[in-house]
Amino acid sequence: MASANGERQARHFIFGFRGTFFAALLISVLAPFSAVPAFARAAPESFADLAERLSPAVVNISTSQLLQPGDMTIPGVPPGSPLNDFFEEFLEQQQGARPQRVQSLGSGFVIDADGVVITNNHVIEGADKIEVTFTDGTTLPATVAGTDPKTDIAVLKVKSDRKLPFVELGDSNTARVGDWVIAIGNPFGLGGSVTAGIVSALNRDIHAGNYDDFIQTDAAINRGNSGGPLFDMSGRVVGVNSAIISPSGASVGIGFAVPTSTVKPVVAQILKYGETRRGWLGVRIQSVTPEIAESLGLGRGRGALVAGVNPGGPADEAGIEPGDIILAFDGKNISTMRDLPRVVAEAEIGATVDVQLFRNGDTLTRKVEVARLEDEEVAPTEIPGPAGSSPQTTVVLGLALADLNDDLRQRFGVPKETAGALITDVDPLSAAAEKGIRPGEIIVEVAQRPVSSAADVEKIVQSEEKAGRNSVLFRLSLAGEIRFVALRLGG
Repeated sequence: MASANGERQARHFIFGFRGTFFAALLISVLAPFSAVPAFARAAPESFADLAERLSPAVVNISTSQLLQPGDMTIPGVPPGSPLNDFFEEFLEQQQGARPQRVQSLGSGFVIDADGVVITNNHVIEGADKIEVTFTDGTTLPATVAGTDPKTDIAVLKVKSDRKLPFVELGDSNTARVGDWVIAIGNPFGLGGSVTAGIVSALNRDIHAGNYDDFIQTDAAINRGNSGGPLFDMSGRVVGVNSAIISPSGASVGIGFAVPTSTVKPVVAQILKYGETRRGWLGVRIQSVTPEIAESLGLGRGRGALVAGVNPGGPADEAGIEPGDIILAFDGKNISTMRDLPRVVAEAEIGATVDVQLFRNGDTLTRKVEVARLEDEEVAPTEIPGPAGSSPQTTVVLGLALADLNDDLRQRFGVPKETAGALITDVDPLSAAAEKGIRPGEIIVEVAQRPVSSAADVEKIVQSEEKAGRNSVLFRLSLAGEIRFVALRLGG
């Protein structure tokens, strides 16, 4: 039992079915109102008619993959772990250092009579052989039309001499918490299993990626259900079952499905281009906390705060600046930071759209031409730690601040063009420490005013306190990466 990489390991261990050896060794845990009348639909007497109609379009997916000895790891255990060393040593003793063929089972469903099948990317990732089995026992070889690891969706194609049973992709945006849903799939390789439950929550972020927007359900989902459909009571697919939270490996009533609002554009692009083509705005963003909203005069926390703008990118050319808060994109409101990546990704490449911004107390609109997302974001570079003698510092809100000089720039890796006050130490009991501020960061703005020294920071903070402000906004720079943090005054 093995898998090819860390992310796939965790997912396959939750859902894959690869025999019983080490099967129970480890499981990953995906670490005001008023009364209104209720109009909920009554619980159905039976799901039998629905299950009978839909099951023929739900398939079992069997994959196999040849792994070299060095690739063998325990699902759910990161590469390099001593447990993996032990596992590989055990296999070498039992079978010698030879390649091993690994089997895996998952689920999927047909959406077109000509043989288009949807499943999870992690079900088929790395496989060199894929077979699809229908409820009548028919088994067909499948080819990969395309995959999208970012949403964990894969599209397969099978050829048959007859029209295949299929189901329709519905509208997940109509789903409501409390609605009945049923899941059909291949748990533990049993095949053709039907479970029922309700929509427990919507728009769940389980930190699987930038486009998290999961439907949570208590319909039983187990290992092997991956890639299977989640149906509403009209028999339309509203989600693709993809993950569970479980300390035991079995269903505890917390499962997650990728909503069809995410699935549809991905599938359409894969069928048209063989790949996904996402829109790109060219900004680095962060959440608008209540403290940040208050410090900027926005009121309630909403939108996405622009922490940085890619030079020459669409946002830069449109005049969007760091410190702007994006409130709407192409007519779609941005309630939270994580709404923006999904909305931008779904935008038509080359289209010119309106972006509504909040800047310096005013709401304004900029027109942006959406570009195509080509490369992954570059991870921030770590700043070297302090060394040498301690500089003279000024303490403001739990932050020890020093003026930048040649020695400090060299020790902390601060570029010559960066102006501001250097944070040399952070009081571990301060609000600044709770917000994750750390030594090595540079304060470049306070209350949207540029600073070049520790004295500048102290002066502006004092003026904000005298003005009756409850919090003050800091713009911080670390290795060229910008972020904003609001601190309570007097904290």
